[in-house]
Amino acid sequence: MTDETRAAAAEVVPLRWAGDHLAPPAHPPLPAEERWLATPHPQPRPGARRRLAGRGAPAIGVAAAYGVALALAGGEGEAEADFAAAHDLLLATRPTAVNLRWALERQRALVARRAGAPRAELFALLVAEARAIEAEDREACRAMGRFGAALFGPGERLLTHCNAGALATAGYGTAVGVIRAAHEAGKVERVWVDETRPLLQGARLTAWELGRLGIPHRLVTDASVGALMARGLVTGVVVGADRIAANGDAANKIGTYTVAVLAARHGVPFYVAAPRSTIDPRIASGAEIPIEERDGAEVTHLGGRRIAADGTEGFNLAFDVTPAGLIAAVVTEAGVLRPPYGEAIAAALSAG
Repeated sequence: MTDETRAAAAEVVPLRWAGDHLAPPAHPPLPAEERWLATPHPQPRPGARRRLAGRGAPAIGVAAAYGVALALAGGEGEAEADFAAAHDLLLATRPTAVNLRWALERQRALVARRAGAPRAELFALLVAEARAIEAEDREACRAMGRFGAALFGPGERLLTHCNAGALATAGYGTAVGVIRAAHEAGKVERVWVDETRPLLQGARLTAWELGRLGIPHRLVTDASVGALMARGLVTGVVVGADRIAANGDAANKIGTYTVAVLAARHGVPFYVAAPRSTIDPRIASGAEIPIEERDGAEVTHLGGRRIAADGTEGFNLAFDVTPAGLIAAVVTEAGVLRPPYGEAIAAALSAG
């Protein structure tokens, strides 16, 4: 098997559009079982978004773009009313990830431009736009990989938190895409993967993706990060983001802020990799980013089985915010942004 064939076999396809329905992977069974959800019904599946059956800010945006198209598949009702209902329903499902709103606004603008068009025509246009959003995100990830890989030298021991790989995007990945490109350039000795409590996205998803790609990695508990850095075993951190404010503050999976503080304490560079669609220039700082609070049972239970004492309630913040001052650089498809982030972000967004 050639290197190209091996790479193609390992490629993770996070979303599958089958002409009249969308099939995202069912994340909870991974890595034990690779199974795909079928969404043939015209109504989108907000419940799947809330359960994190599909997750990762870019992937959520792509799936939402297809979801509003599905609201117009078949049926004979008023197309624009059905679109508006689906749009509002999906917009309310995930408050932190700004890619969701970005993709839905792009679809809403298309419908506004084609007001009064037949239902079938609107459906075809929305699907075409969703496919364009998907392709653009995949190419953005590959560009981030190229830019990010240039930040590293040989023998890197990189740490990543949560899952920012192909499963969290339209393909290739943001943070994992950077790690992948650096590995392909011969620069990565090992990747440390945080398990990422409480849903274990690092253990279940990131480790699975790295294994498929043949990238050396070891899984560690979230609480091990400080000890690893104190021993000099981490040379850099690369994470994704769900929303980046105009000043460079970045929201990501809970625990990211802790990693950033430890990285600063030990002189380890901390990088964020995210497409420009994750940047929200309408908010000045991370203090304005809404933080999703999820079911406390995700903390008190593991695999459906209670691990906390009866009567113990869980408090489950899904995300935290890392201040811009702790971020060495933000890797986007437009290049590597460095402080002062206000100026760098404005320039990147105006680049088109």
